[in-house]
Amino acid sequence: MYRCVADNVYEVGVIDWDRKLFDELIPLPYGTSYNAYLVRGSEKIALIDTVNSGRGAELLEHLRALGVKKIDYVIANHAEQDHSGSIPDVLREFPEAKVVTNAKCREMLMALLHVPEDKFIVVNDRERISLGDKTLEFIFAPWVHWPETMLTYLVEQQILFPCDFFGSHLATSKLFVDSPAEIELHAKRYYAEIMMPFRTNIAGHLEVLKKYPIKIIAPSHGPLYNKPEIIMELYSKWIGAETENRVLVLYVSMHGSTGKAVRHFVEQLIRQGIPVRQIDIAHADLGEIAIELVDATTVILATPTVLTGAHPAAVYAAYLFNALRPKTKYAGLIVSYGWGGRCIEQIKGMLTNIKAELLESVYIRGLPAEKDFELIDKLALTIAEKHRTIFGSEKNG
Repeated sequence: MYRCVADNVYEVGVIDWDRKLFDELIPLPYGTSYNAYLVRGSEKIALIDTVNSGRGAELLEHLRALGVKKIDYVIANHAEQDHSGSIPDVLREFPEAKVVTNAKCREMLMALLHVPEDKFIVVNDRERISLGDKTLEFIFAPWVHWPETMLTYLVEQQILFPCDFFGSHLATSKLFVDSPAEIELHAKRYYAEIMMPFRTNIAGHLEVLKKYPIKIIAPSHGPLYNKPEIIMELYSKWIGAETENRVLVLYVSMHGSTGKAVRHFVEQLIRQGIPVRQIDIAHADLGEIAIELVDATTVILATPTVLTGAHPAAVYAAYLFNALRPKTKYAGLIVSYGWGGRCIEQIKGMLTNIKAELLESVYIRGLPAEKDFELIDKLALTIAEKHRTIFGSEKNG
């Protein structure tokens, strides 16, 4: 199957309806796609990216269906195997093709896929190659989300092929997005899981792209945008400094003590008129947590003590929190224990990337007692006051 994007520009990739896990890490509740694009010029033909390892035969079928007899250039925007994995298949089918990429990506492709060094054409930032009546310009975009990533811009038709930038893990037969409502959740999940740690870099790259007239954004995952403002405005919002008036409570409870403390805490926040989302991290997937981390003002992690440290689910949540580097303004801990341990020190030591203000922790032995509920009330009140300072909300009557 191939789909026409514009005059002599085709999407020839693979929709993966059934994939449920990416990198053995990221849940894919809606599947994904590996988008690849064929650009036919009057003199040369370019294939922009390939598809995931093991799906190359389908890519080649799509090229044959288009009547492709030769490929001059395979543009490698990114070395990760969901984009590059079928380059060897394409080179076997079209041995005259050259792989066009930057020096860093070349080294990665030689290591990851054993592509021979003599198969490469190395380009520099903003360098162009001609396909005859079409011109491709290469825009380096390091750390979106790997260090070698670049974007490809089709000058005459003003089409941006941004690789993972602006993508979404969504298997769909629909080619273009019509409205923010149909894509926001999927795009936000993708941004949260993959792009959020690099939001400072992304801000710089968005500024660069403002200099380019863009009619179509054709990412490597998910549907395309013939209204580029839809996804660009969402990204501008997500990378901005502003957060939403919401507290995110990530918790796990083994025997009910932590759960009881969390329920009381959440009820106090609600009484204070502060929006709150409570997630049991023992049963949530990475994407659910990541989405909520994008713009929550406050994050509270609540955990029991296992032996002398935090519950493994809480350790994972703390690792995720630290790795994704959200723009959270306040963070805190609620910890229950039986005989002791250094749970609070352990978790705090894991949050080296977090710039949020750390609030005073609540440390509870056994089931929460009256004195513990007073500390929980104090934490909830502190958060409510900080949120009202930022958002100007009033306490519910």
